[in-house]
Amino acid sequence: MKSVFIIFNQANTERVEYMLDMLEIKGFTFFEQVQGRGTNTGEPRRGTHTWPEMNSAVITVVEDEKVFSLLQAVKQLDARNPEVGVRAFVWNIEQSV
Repeated sequence: MKSVFIIFNQANTERVEYMLDMLEIKGFTFFEQVQGRGTNTGEPRRGTHTWPEMNSAVITVVEDEKVFSLLQAVKQLDARNPEVGVRAFVWNIEQSV
């Protein structure tokens, strides 16, 4: 099992949910209003007057064989509008209850 953490501009919220639905990933946890700064452009997402945009994030635990498809979908979403940004990170899940 793997955990996939996806961080995205709030403008992509519906697209991320659609992507999870299309890949039949049912379980996830959604985090609204995630602040940060991207590693590629360094443009902050802070929800302030100066940096008004905000990010959201989703974390899901999936079978190993779904990881490649999910990462490909994230890559396609990012290529659609690179200025908006979406990133995904994968961790091994050692145990769960």
